[in-house]
Amino acid sequence: MKKKLTIVGLVLALGFLGAALAKQVKARGINPEKQNISFGRFAVGDEVSDFKLKNVDGKMVSMSDFSSAKGFILVFTCNHCPFSKAYEERLVQLNGKYMSKGFPLIAINPNDPEAYEEDNYENMKKRAAERGFTFPYLVDDKGVAKSYGVSRNPQAFVIEKVGTKNIVRYIGAIDDSPKSEGLVSNKYVEQAIENLLVSKPVVTQNTRAIGCAMSWRSN
Repeated sequence: MKKKLTIVGLVLALGFLGAALAKQVKARGINPEKQNISFGRFAVGDEVSDFKLKNVDGKMVSMSDFSSAKGFILVFTCNHCPFSKAYEERLVQLNGKYMSKGFPLIAINPNDPEAYEEDNYENMKKRAAERGFTFPYLVDDKGVAKSYGVSRNPQAFVIEKVGTKNIVRYIGAIDDSPKSEGLVSNKYVEQAIENLLVSKPVVTQNTRAIGCAMSWRSN
């Protein structure tokens, strides 16, 4: 009986401790969704692996091709998703603003073309031409998105080059208005890059990507 009471007391104590910690987090104004949380295989601060994927111009592209880059904006996106379509012009703008500052944008389409014909390679080429993409638009037939832990289209990664390593500095949404550019109040990707350009820590490191669920390729 005494042993049973001791266990009950321990459980109650742990419960009170958890509640106290939760109260302290709330009091400090911490938002757990914007802290150093891993939403997949890679987390902020991790070194990410490079890739070599086919671009819509038929050439193979990897991060190592950009020898003078300070980092990268990687956006996993696709053709068919309404959220991805809503960001197309914003991706062009991001690349136009930051490519010359050392942070080129690379878009990668991981979706299964058998599930969505609109996402096949030929339609990727058409979409890139129609929308005036100024950045590589790569077909992910090697499971890169899975290795990065991508959960939604679109989802962004801000990568910083540190020596020979590519380090994740931000994961999540491009901004806080997935449907309308006119309603944007927080430009998460831009804020992250602006921090890096002046050698400051990225303030908002994680947000939750909002978009279409992934349709993984079978290969």
